[in-house]
Amino acid sequence: MLKLSGEAFLGTRQAGIDPERTRQVAQEVLAVHALGVDIAVTVGGGNIFRGTSAAEHGMDRATGDDLGMLATVMNALALHNAIEKLGGHAHVLSAIHLEHIAEPYARRQALKYLKEKHLVIFAAGTGNPFFTTDMAAVLRALEMNCDVVLKGSNVNGVYTKDPREYPDAKKRTSLKLLEAVENPNITIFDNSALALCADHALPVVIFDITKPGELDAVVHGMPVGTTIH
Repeated sequence: MLKLSGEAFLGTRQAGIDPERTRQVAQEVLAVHALGVDIAVTVGGGNIFRGTSAAEHGMDRATGDDLGMLATVMNALALHNAIEKLGGHAHVLSAIHLEHIAEPYARRQALKYLKEKHLVIFAAGTGNPFFTTDMAAVLRALEMNCDVVLKGSNVNGVYTKDPREYPDAKKRTSLKLLEAVENPNITIFDNSALALCADHALPVVIFDITKPGELDAVVHGMPVGTTIH
């Protein structure tokens, strides 16, 4: 399961979707897929809208999360278009019904597409407010029988503290899931989602998708990012 944060689609922009950057991500995904790796993708929407941020400014949290889910659909459609333009086969499955632009999520259908060696892109999170797209990625990973969750954002791993504020922060190459769940300094992955990973022994790799070639390096087992196991 490849979890793409909204930052994966930004490129040099401050917000929105950069078509060129989206094409580059699609190329990397297709290159790894060509190795024989089955890939499902769950997308975030923070490059367009964050429900939690809107709630902090007075918007009803459930409404904010609904808008955030729509943002993930926009990213999913952009990635789908880029993959198809490059000759790949992909399907967007949405947790909320948007039948004119995406298929409704159904586990059996998603598994069928993966068996046919197609790419599957999950949109709209879990379809419910108050749940992050990290949680959606873990839920779908378990439903798809995935071996690992790869989270690609603009952060290259887990640090002992925020490296943007503390120059002495040290990067961890690996740590245990339970340690990650109990560490309040780890905010790069939703804590509830990590707890679910721990319950099912599902490892997570945090890496920087904005750096070309990082996804390939992670798949080949190179020491990139942080492995939470």
